Amino acid sequence: MPLPGAPVPTPDRGAPADPFAPDLMAGERVLITGGGSGLGRAIAATVIEHGGTAVLWGRRGGVLDATAAALASARPGSVAVQTVDVRDADAVDTAVDELWQQGPLTGVVNGAAANFIAPTESLSARAFAAVTSTVISGSFHVTHSVGRRWIADGRGGSVLSLLTTWVETGSAYVVPSAMSKAAVNAMTMSLAVEWAHYGIRLNAIAPGPVPTDFAWDVLDPGSADVIGATDVRGVPAGRYGRPDEVANLALFLLSRACDYLTGETIAMDGGQRLAGPATFSDLTRLTPDDWAAIRSRAKAAAAASKADRS
Repeated sequence: MPLPGAPVPTPDRGAPADPFAPDLMAGERVLITGGGSGLGRAIAATVIEHGGTAVLWGRRGGVLDATAAALASARPGSVAVQTVDVRDADAVDTAVDELWQQGPLTGVVNGAAANFIAPTESLSARAFAAVTSTVISGSFHVTHSVGRRWIADGRGGSVLSLLTTWVETGSAYVVPSAMSKAAVNAMTMSLAVEWAHYGIRLNAIAPGPVPTDFAWDVLDPGSADVIGATDVRGVPAGRYGRPDEVANLALFLLSRACDYLTGETIAMDGGQRLAGPATFSDLTRLTPDDWAAIRSRAKAAAAASKADRS
C-alpha cells in the first residue's frame, strides 16, 4: 500500500481513441460553463455531434434553455442545463452533487468569463471583482469541485480552460482579464503535475480574435484608427477565427485521443501572437471621447444581456 500522499501510478488505458471517429465522445459527459453562447455553445454542439452529452452552465436561464433546445434537436437527451453562478463555491458544489447523482462527469470546460476594455485608472473595485471572481474563482471552484470527486471515485477526467494569448504578454486596457487568465494558466500547469497520477489532465486553449455575441460588443474599440486584439489587421492569417475551429481543438483535448497531453496552453490565433500586436496596446491613442463612446456601447450591451436573463 503506498504511503499517504505518495503518487499512485495511473494504469495505461491502452490504445488512444481515434480522433477522427464520428462517435469519439460516446459515453462522455462534459460540463461547459458559459455554455449558453459563444465558444461554449460551439464546443457543446461539437461534443454532442460526436456522441457525447453536454451539461450547460450559465447565469442566463433563458439563454441556456434556448441553446439546449436547439442543440438537443439533433439528438434528444444529449443536453442538460443548470443555472449556476460559478463565483459561488457552495452553489457550484451543490450543482455538481446533483450531476453526480445522475452519473459522473468525464470532462469540464471552464468557459465562463467576463471582460471589457477600459483605462485601468478608471476601474472600480467592483468592476475588477466582476472579472476576477468569474474567471479566477469560478474556474477554480468548478475544477476543484469536479476534481475532488474524480479523485474520490478513482477515475480520471479532462479539464479544459479557455484562455487568451495575453497569459504570456499581459495586455493594456484589459488588466483584470489578463491577470485572471494568467492565474488560470498557472492553475492549469500546477494541477497538471499534482493530479497527473490520478489520471486527470488539464489543458487550455488561447484563442485569437473569434467574433462571438456580447464579448465582441465590449471588446471592440470601434475605431478604425487603432489596432486592438479584436482587429483582423493584426492577424497574419488575414481573417477572424471561427467558433467551430476552436471547438474542434477542444474536442481533441477533451477526448481520449490524447491521454498523454497535459499542462499545455495552445494558442489558436492565426499567427497573431507571434506577429503582434496580440493585445490592446494600440488603444493608448484613443481620446477621452473615444472612451466615452466605448463605455456607452458596453452599457448598452450589458443592458441587452440582462434583458436576455429575464
